[in-house]
Amino acid sequence: MTTQPTRWSQFGVLITVFFFWGFVAASNDILIPVFKKAFNLTQAQSQYVAVAFYVAYTVGSLIYVAVSKIIGLDLLNKIGYKNGICLGLVISALGTLLFYPAANAGSFNLMLSGLFIVGLGFSLQQIAANPLAIVIGDPKTGAQRLTLAGGINNFGTTIGPLLVSVAIFGSVLSGGTEASIESVKTPYLVLGVAFILVAIFLKFSSVPNHIDLEKLSENEAQDSSKLIHKKSALGYPQLVLGMIAIFVYVGVEVSTISNLPAYLESPEGLGLDTSQIAPFVSLYWASLMIGRWGGAAGAFNVGSGAKRWLTLLLPYVAFGVFLAVNAIMKHEVSQFFGYAAVIVLMILATLASKGNPARMLLYFAACGIAALLIGMFTTGWTSVVAFISVGLFCSTMWPCIFALAITGLGDKTNQGSSLLIMMIMGGGFVSLAQGLLADKVGVHFSFIVGVACFAYLAFYAIAATRTLRNQGIDLDKLAAGSGH
Repeated sequence: MTTQPTRWSQFGVLITVFFFWGFVAASNDILIPVFKKAFNLTQAQSQYVAVAFYVAYTVGSLIYVAVSKIIGLDLLNKIGYKNGICLGLVISALGTLLFYPAANAGSFNLMLSGLFIVGLGFSLQQIAANPLAIVIGDPKTGAQRLTLAGGINNFGTTIGPLLVSVAIFGSVLSGGTEASIESVKTPYLVLGVAFILVAIFLKFSSVPNHIDLEKLSENEAQDSSKLIHKKSALGYPQLVLGMIAIFVYVGVEVSTISNLPAYLESPEGLGLDTSQIAPFVSLYWASLMIGRWGGAAGAFNVGSGAKRWLTLLLPYVAFGVFLAVNAIMKHEVSQFFGYAAVIVLMILATLASKGNPARMLLYFAACGIAALLIGMFTTGWTSVVAFISVGLFCSTMWPCIFALAITGLGDKTNQGSSLLIMMIMGGGFVSLAQGLLADKVGVHFSFIVGVACFAYLAFYAIAATRTLRNQGIDLDKLAAGSGH
């Protein structure tokens, strides 16, 4: 039987991959305004960066399903979860190689192609890594481990924009304000080498290659006789509705930050230069880290009182990481001190959810709607803080949706996971939709797109609860937040 220390060491190796996903995804938000100026793009055209990266997840998932059908067996069951992640890392590394000729030639299309291939590799990594993170250890804290992994992901999203900004503009002290497209190639080539090294390390680690999905499904149910068995994952309503939920969740998370730089540069925002937006992008992604570190408190094997204290303290530890990293980068951090008060609202919503993933999803969706509406009907610093706080309220949505959507799927879990990963394309399409709206009505009021996304997520929280209870699923076993 696998011991607890071994499980944590396996999980520690696994979450390195989550870091890479965050680093690249957040770095795209620095590339968007840079490419917009360098290639003279409209706001909608600049969102092709998000479209290329996130649509790759859909294409990758479709390839996964097609290959599984051709060989007559689920691909991950055939090659193994660990091997699947390693293969995905190698594919992503190949994508980073395109940045070298793309930067030298100043080719926007070749840049997009590189991002697309990186995203293809990430799709296979995500299909394998998300369910693996849930099942390594106690099933009752599976979603919380996914939240913790997301917190590591967002450490990558916090430092990614800062490092890429330095690579493009130079250090703050040098006063660089002009973007250098050729300088983009260096961080991505380094990243490609890192992908290969982690793939080699992971291959020889103790991370399991296979998992028992039927046993997991039985553990989730109060009454296993109520479990339903479908020929296809699409026969499970919690998954079908969850696919739409992943689409709009990733959509609102990505579209908000993809369009925020344009708002920061506008007179209604703060009128910043492109070279000055990196710490604001960093704070948005750090907000997801802040929320996920708090939501991951239940993953630790400590008493309920200690978990409650961790829920209160870990978000501010994460906020301290953001301040420290930006201070090291010589950015002015005192302007962000007041954000500590906004974090209190996120903590209160986490505590009120009492660890129930559906309840947490509902409360955070309501907070997200409020944040966007405040941002739309105010200007200046107040609106910027409101828009950035969307990151706080998106923070724990992924594990909540993912856990609700694949629960009870049994041997269809891998298929369901691939279908959910497919819907990450929402990050590209919703960003493009907001960009098109911004070109017509202005970027300020284009954030209404996010309000509609959060509204659906609130609906899904209610609908998934009813569906899973009808299947005899105990939602308390899916505790996804503070672990109370």
